Amino acid sequence: MIDIQSKNGNSKFFLLTLLGMLTAFGPFVTDMYLPSLPSMGEYFKTTPSLVQLGLTASMIGLAAGQIFFGPLSDKYGRRSPLLAAMYLFIISTIGCIFAPTIEIFVILRLLQGIAGAGGIVISRSVATDMFTGKELAKTLAIIGAINGVAPVAAPIIGGGLTEGIGWKGIFWVLLALGIILLLGCRLFRESLPEEQRKATKWHSMFASFAQILRNRRYMAYVLQFGFAQGVLFAYIASSPFIVQEHYGFSAFGFSICFAANAVAIGLAAGLSVRFRQPENSTLASSIGMLALSIIVCIAMILNCNFWIYEGLLITLLFMMGFSFTSTIALAMECEREHAGAASALLGAVGFGFGGLVSPLVGLGDTMVTTGIVFMACELALWVAYFGQGRSTRYGKYLPSCGKGQHPHRHKTEIGKYLKTQKIYTQCVNLLCGPTWA
Repeated sequence: MIDIQSKNGNSKFFLLTLLGMLTAFGPFVTDMYLPSLPSMGEYFKTTPSLVQLGLTASMIGLAAGQIFFGPLSDKYGRRSPLLAAMYLFIISTIGCIFAPTIEIFVILRLLQGIAGAGGIVISRSVATDMFTGKELAKTLAIIGAINGVAPVAAPIIGGGLTEGIGWKGIFWVLLALGIILLLGCRLFRESLPEEQRKATKWHSMFASFAQILRNRRYMAYVLQFGFAQGVLFAYIASSPFIVQEHYGFSAFGFSICFAANAVAIGLAAGLSVRFRQPENSTLASSIGMLALSIIVCIAMILNCNFWIYEGLLITLLFMMGFSFTSTIALAMECEREHAGAASALLGAVGFGFGGLVSPLVGLGDTMVTTGIVFMACELALWVAYFGQGRSTRYGKYLPSCGKGQHPHRHKTEIGKYLKTQKIYTQCVNLLCGPTWA
C-alpha cells in the first residue's frame, strides 16, 4: 500500500474522510431538499412544476459540471479546481437562501449542481492518483458505498430537518457543509504532481474525451455504471409514491424502508472488496441484477404485496451496490492517464442516465412503469457487459500478445482464479465458453 503520509502529506484518515464527504456532496445538493418542495411552492407562490425545475437544474449541473472539472483538474491539478468549486458552492447557496423569485432560485441551483460536480469528479481522480490495483478498488469501494447511500439517505435527513427548520434551514445546513469542505480542501495537499499534468491549451483541453470514447472497455464499464444509476434514480423517484400512496405507509414508515435499502447498497459496496478481482464482482452483479429485475418487474405488474416488493427490491439494490464499486474501479483503471476526464465522463453518464430515467416512472401506473424501467435498464447493462467480447471484458488481465498469438489461449490471472470458484467457473463456461475455465 502507498504511504500517503510520506507521499504528499495527507494522512489516510483525512484523505478518506474528505473524499467521502466530497462524494456525498452532489447527492445531498440534489436530494436533501426534496421533502420541502411543497413548502417552497407556497413560499414562492408558484406551481409545483416550476419548483421541480430546481431539481432538474441541479442534476443538469451535476452532469455538465463533471465534464468541465475533470479535464480542468488534469491540467491544473486537483486542489485549485476543488477550491474553485467550493467557493462557487458557497456563493450559490447563499444566493438560494435569499433568492427573491423561483427563476433566480433555479439558476442558482444550476450553479450549485456544477459546484457539487467538482467534488464528485475530483474525489475519484484523487483516489486514482494515490492508489493502484486492489488498494484503488478498496478506496473506491468506500467512495462507491457513500455514492450509493447518499442519494437515498439525503431525503431522509432532509425530511427530518424540514419540519423543524424549513426549506431555508436545509440550505443553511448545506452552506455549513460547504464551509467545512472548503476548510478541508485548503488543508488538502496536491495529489497530482506538475510533471504529470496535461500541458494542453484551452481549446484542446477536452480533446482527451475523444480518446477516452474510443476505449471500448472503458466505455463498457461506463455504460454499466450509467444503467445501474438508472435503476437507482428510478427507485428514488418512484418509491415515495409506491410505498406511501400504493401501499398506504406513513412518511415515517417510508423513511424506515428507505433507510434499510440505503444500508443494503452501502453494505454491498463495502463487501465487494472481498472479491480478489473487481471483474468477478461485476460478473456476479450483472447476472444477479438481470435475474432480479425480471422477477421484480413481474411481481410489480401482478401487484404483489408490500413484503414481496420490499424483499425483492432490497436484494436488487444489494446487487447494485456490488456493481457500483467494481465498475468504477475497473473504469478508472482503464484510463489512469486521463483520470480527471475519465472520472468526469463516468459521473456525467451516471447523472445523465438518472435524469433521463426519473421522469419515466411517472408515466401511467407507477408500479408497472417502474418494474419495466428496472428490467429495461438491466437488459441494457447486460448488453453493455456481455456485448463487448471476451477480450474487451477481460483485457485488463491479458498478457501482451505477439504476432499471430491469440490472447484467449493464455492462462490468465482471472482464469486461474475462476478455477477455484465453482459458481463463477460455471457462469463463465456458460457465457464465454470453456477457454477461461
